[in-house]
Amino acid sequence: MKNVHPEFSFQSRELEGQIEGTLGDPPNRKNYDMMVGALVSEYADGGGIDDVNMMAFALVDKIRFLDPKGLMREAADYADGDPARVFAMAECNGDDGKAMYEGMTANYPELARQAIITAFLFKNQNRWDDEDQSLEQLGRNDDGDDVDDNGDATDDFTGLFDEGDRDER
Repeated sequence: MKNVHPEFSFQSRELEGQIEGTLGDPPNRKNYDMMVGALVSEYADGGGIDDVNMMAFALVDKIRFLDPKGLMREAADYADGDPARVFAMAECNGDDGKAMYEGMTANYPELARQAIITAFLFKNQNRWDDEDQSLEQLGRNDDGDDVDDNGDATDDFTGLFDEGDRDER
């Protein structure tokens, strides 16, 4: 298992929630298909919402991944990466899917790169670990060296609020 950038794991979880929310309970495939169809059409026409999650939502049913190992490597960095390299690692099926893919990659290259990787991670959840970013996990290795032993505020902290050094106006 491989760790991915925390923002990609967040976006993948958000995509899952968005899909489940659109499907509803009990699942209504007709509403879901209408939503995906509207998104695909918007992106195919060169427009659409400039949002990673909406792009990934539109891609998820149409996309085919050609280089899963390459996409896993790309998932390590959220902000930086070569969009053209990621675009070559996937493709979309059908005329509307191909038009959508071309529209996204031409009009929103950075967001499309992130959306492709997000859709990949969503569809391949068994390939990566979601790093635990909870407060409990983050505090596990905290040795408490930033806390004063008697519980009083330190001079460094109280100095932030010292008004004596401010210029008079």
